[in-house]
Amino acid sequence: MRRRQLVGAGLALACASPFTVHSQDFPDRPIKIVQGFAAGGNADTIARVVSTEMSKGLGQPFVVEAQTGAGGTIASAAVARAKPDGYTLLLATGGHAVAGALYGKLGYQTVSDFQMISTITYFPFLLVVRADSPHRSLAELLAAARADARSLSYGTAGIGSTHHLAGELLVKSAKAELLHVPYRGDAASVTALLGGEVPLIVAPPTAVMPNIKAGKLRALATTGAQRWAAMPELPTVAEQGVAGYDVRSWAGFMAPAGTPRPVVERLRAETLKALQVPGVRARLEDMGGEARGSTPEEMTAMVSSELKKWTAVVNEAQIPKQ
Repeated sequence: MRRRQLVGAGLALACASPFTVHSQDFPDRPIKIVQGFAAGGNADTIARVVSTEMSKGLGQPFVVEAQTGAGGTIASAAVARAKPDGYTLLLATGGHAVAGALYGKLGYQTVSDFQMISTITYFPFLLVVRADSPHRSLAELLAAARADARSLSYGTAGIGSTHHLAGELLVKSAKAELLHVPYRGDAASVTALLGGEVPLIVAPPTAVMPNIKAGKLRALATTGAQRWAAMPELPTVAEQGVAGYDVRSWAGFMAPAGTPRPVVERLRAETLKALQVPGVRARLEDMGGEARGSTPEEMTAMVSSELKKWTAVVNEAQIPKQ
């Protein structure tokens, strides 16, 4: 009887956790990171910078693969469907939560179909005008917009982008009318601003800093809750009369739901180690970001909060579901 119990217990343990033995040896082959935007862009660069350092501790190389299209949702869907063994990861950005709010049918759940690992970086957007703009502050621009409804417009990288929703949240929070003008990417919106097509754009620091340094553009505000370390003299949106306004994009690692906790913890530990390397931190800061890791639970709470916030903005602004 005792022997039968031991054999049965052994079989039950083996069946209950098919990844247990493999988790102990993780990783024993290359790890793939899927990201949903163009090669060479911010998401691609973040994935490569951090994973190159992580490979030293894990003893295996990382392969970064771009699966572009539909606001990053193609990449997210591919990872949601992948085997939950830690060998396929998603480099998710703030657009992951935005897509959850904007797209009617994704084929996956924004939060529950993923196992969060750790955040990597946060970065604000900048509200930018031409250097010769008559508006010397965001407060002045918003006052002009309130005085003459629909007299001012703002450009972004496109309908449904985080930039767009940041603008709509500003309109809602500041109670000022601003007309959205979508362009095909950040470069196009910057060109439009320089050419006088729009008086204001919402853009990430990497897209506008060269022209700010050249004296062609001027930043009015940063969208984060705190001032941006790279431009400490630049006030936040909240400091200019829009209480509680806080919009930052972010990047972090996710795995398919069901990935074993030991694997998640190994990946998280190596992510946090990479973020402490001065060269990695400097590279992320050069891109306008702040290196900041998290626990899986903290990241889950953050993504859930972002999804709730952007869903409310999409509904109130009556942005058509994609």
